[in-house]
Amino acid sequence: MPSSTDSLLHGTWLVTGGCGFIGSEFIRQTIAAYPHVNIVNVDSLSYAASPERLAGVGGVGGVADSPRYKFVKANIAHPQEVQSAFAACGTNGPTAIINFAAESHVDRSLFTGVPFVMANTLGVQVLLEAARPLVQKGSCKRFLQVSTDEVYGDIAPPHRSVETDPIHTSSPYSASKAGGELLVQAFIRSFGFPAIITRCSNNYGPWHWPEKMIPLFITRLMAGKKVPVYGDGLQRRDWIHVEDHAAGILAALLRGRDGEIYNFDGEVEIDNLSLTKKLLALANRDESFIEYVKDRPGHDRRYALDSAKSQRELGWKQKWTLDAGLQQTFNWFVANRSWLDKVLDEKYQQYYAQQYDVR
Repeated sequence: MPSSTDSLLHGTWLVTGGCGFIGSEFIRQTIAAYPHVNIVNVDSLSYAASPERLAGVGGVGGVADSPRYKFVKANIAHPQEVQSAFAACGTNGPTAIINFAAESHVDRSLFTGVPFVMANTLGVQVLLEAARPLVQKGSCKRFLQVSTDEVYGDIAPPHRSVETDPIHTSSPYSASKAGGELLVQAFIRSFGFPAIITRCSNNYGPWHWPEKMIPLFITRLMAGKKVPVYGDGLQRRDWIHVEDHAAGILAALLRGRDGEIYNFDGEVEIDNLSLTKKLLALANRDESFIEYVKDRPGHDRRYALDSAKSQRELGWKQKWTLDAGLQQTFNWFVANRSWLDKVLDEKYQQYYAQQYDVR
């Protein structure tokens, strides 16, 4: 446990990408659990950001009205905007930086990787450069970089990726995330930077942007539409509920060791076709609602994480089973159609047509 834990729990945390799916859950948990922590949420409000995740639509959240919460619209790839966000944390800047900000959809990265490199690689460098003088004077205690299991690449069974495995990326998205990780590791090595990297498997849960697999399939099945399954549908993934992932990041921030990497997974490995059938059952649809589409380029066959290190060192453990989590997620989307109506706009429909209909 870092010696600076007490000072972390009485400081201001800069959370980037806090209007995103995972970042907003992290903020909700932090505000609820740590009464002496202030949050400055930095978000550029790109297409998948939703301030409503913190405003409490559907009875969830509501932290945006807390006196301990502040929002700053900024892009982490722009140094002047990052400096303004740091200034919003007070004269000493943030005591911790938790970087969720990212372009995260593999399919979009296959159209163009430029936004991914800007956010996921250049943005990390800008944050590190801005944080370095604060670390040197002792006011910034920790930098946490949120990454992904996709940096490990395709994993042959029965192996499950551990933190010391080499990086082997397959898409512009995973390559850009790996680039951000390598920059963090360079600052750890060169400057003794107090940083931690976390890697997680596929997230799901309430508020998930409906172009990712589970919310995409739920929303289409609710509307009586078919769901697109890539190739033969036998690609295998591990799934973690967003609440479990956010809890893991909190544990790493407060109890992790500087310079370390921590995996978080849901201990649920399932192929996409089997997952699709679970969602069909929840929606009371049959297999005629499956539409097989051409596989995407470079599609990794299997990701699988080993989170034993996180469980051992951080005292973290998953709470959600997949079946319970899918039921909760399905119920949430049914109950929050008003939010869906807003996000399933014309731009979203154009993206869907480009990604799937041409296949």
